[in-house]
Amino acid sequence: MRAEMIAVGTELLLGQIVNTNAQYISEQCAGIGIDMYFQTVVGDNVERIRSALTIAASRADIIICCGGLGPTMDDVTRDALAEHVAAELVMDEPGLKKIEQYFASRNLPILESNRRQALTLKGADVLPNDTGMAVGTALKHEGKLYLLLPGPPRELTAMFSRYVIPWLRSQMSGVEPLYSKSLKFAGIGESALEHRLEDLIEAQSDPTIAPYAKEGEVMIRLTTRAATEAEAFAKMERVEEEIRKRVGAHLYAEEDVSLDEVVIKVLRERGLTLAAAESCTGGLFADMATSHPGSSEAFLGGIVSYTNAAKQSLLDVPNRLLEGPGAPGAVSPETAIAMAEGVRDRLGTTFGISFTGVAGPSTSEGKPVGLVYLGIAEQGKPTEVKELKLSGSREMIKLRAARSGYYEIWKRLQ
Repeated sequence: MRAEMIAVGTELLLGQIVNTNAQYISEQCAGIGIDMYFQTVVGDNVERIRSALTIAASRADIIICCGGLGPTMDDVTRDALAEHVAAELVMDEPGLKKIEQYFASRNLPILESNRRQALTLKGADVLPNDTGMAVGTALKHEGKLYLLLPGPPRELTAMFSRYVIPWLRSQMSGVEPLYSKSLKFAGIGESALEHRLEDLIEAQSDPTIAPYAKEGEVMIRLTTRAATEAEAFAKMERVEEEIRKRVGAHLYAEEDVSLDEVVIKVLRERGLTLAAAESCTGGLFADMATSHPGSSEAFLGGIVSYTNAAKQSLLDVPNRLLEGPGAPGAVSPETAIAMAEGVRDRLGTTFGISFTGVAGPSTSEGKPVGLVYLGIAEQGKPTEVKELKLSGSREMIKLRAARSGYYEIWKRLQ
């Protein structure tokens, strides 16, 4: 089945927001065997949305509209689809009740424009909005499937995963669904991974093998069509086993999750704790750790010791390492070790990790941009230091250094 996505919003055309919904919807459709052939962005105008719908219906089986379901005058996506399919707009009573209860619970007056968010098309299936106000709409009309989804990503992703995918699957009778499995790798680049799997990738047929790369991690996605999930995973098992034989030492997850999420999860499960002392990364490692719910059980805190004075006062790094004749300097293995041990001792954690280096754009202490020292202090073991030679912009060097830190902790946990 072929799909087309229509993103509605003048703010998208003006570049005021990034269309992250397009990436998410494309990935989700691919995951269930729906091909996304076209994506359109159109402003908040009934006639232009109707034109986009007409074009989409001429070349796609599934038309997915996101945005334009809110309470304001320029939220006209429902109106455009109603005109396109000559259907009546009707009120979804459960959706309306939820909106009215929300305003009543806060002692706020409800306007007619707020009630508009409960409108749907007559004869359509309503998609509940568990994280917002505007209901979604799923409609089959003259052999085409139409979906109206809210624009805010938090609302759209929840609605898509909980209600849209089951609805789409129910409309795909006679089509074997597509099943995928993600294998995530760290500590190995995309080129090196592909080289080790080159013959498998060249000879692939069913299941297919597709590599994807992100900063500091690589993913292999195995995909096949099958009548059931059990049958699909049985077909993928042989290929997965061969991949594990070749690059299993770098495999950290069998689902599309980040390495930092896996590290925090394992630390929590084992009752281990971690603290970070950051200089060149500026708190990025800590930010990644604390983005996961329950991370406080494993990540106890971080210290951004950007200056030499902060390194001395907050982490007890000796001045002799930082300044004076013969001092190795702030960007050195010795300072990285002292920082890692200092933050571990200050916060009383199992692990202490440190980052000190030159993120750029200019050199520091006569040392090149991209040179980073990463220290790891663990209770009961000698402190280690890793030298990284990274490339890229200032932001990319910081990100690559932080991801390298998670990789080193992950190796310790194996």
